[in-house]
Amino acid sequence: MTSPASQLLDWGWAGAPLEGPESGDLHVVVSHAHGALVAVIDALGHGPDAAAVAREVSALLCAAPTLPLDDLVRHCHEGLRTTRGAVMSVALFDPQRATVDWCGVGNVEGVLFRADSTRSRPREALSTRGGVIGYRLPPLKVARVPIARGDVLVLATDGIDVDFPNAVDVMRGGQEIADGILARYAKTTDDALVLAARYLGGSP
Repeated sequence: MTSPASQLLDWGWAGAPLEGPESGDLHVVVSHAHGALVAVIDALGHGPDAAAVAREVSALLCAAPTLPLDDLVRHCHEGLRTTRGAVMSVALFDPQRATVDWCGVGNVEGVLFRADSTRSRPREALSTRGGVIGYRLPPLKVARVPIARGDVLVLATDGIDVDFPNAVDVMRGGQEIADGILARYAKTTDDALVLAARYLGGSP
């Protein structure tokens, strides 16, 4: 689910359901006056029931995209208490601070790739906490990192092999990056989804 395209991000996504037309993996991109929220959701299981839960998480995110991330995740947790639950990673781009806040519960991988490869840390990985939104919420950890024009954030469900960072070319567009990761690293045993977002704003 997305809002109208933002000038802040060049993004794309790619996914494949395990079976049938519906996937329990879903992406969210919401632009607002202060920045943009991106998320990748993986509802437990697969098929129509998992897809319904993923859509419920998406609606909760889209209804409150400017909340601080820890409050937003707790909001989703309360909204999913009667469901099978989901795991999720979320990120909030703030062009005024030139930062991205991110937070993860469960095994949706997140990696930030730096456009400037000479930096001491050309990539940074999201530190996620074990748990299930709607069932068992861990103590949340929201990290804030600086971001510069051209940096690329990739979020991927566990239907994507964890080696995917080895194939990311930050010079390519968001859709091309997402398509390439899905083609090379999608598993055949689960729903799969990857989202790639290139930051188009300024440096700190």
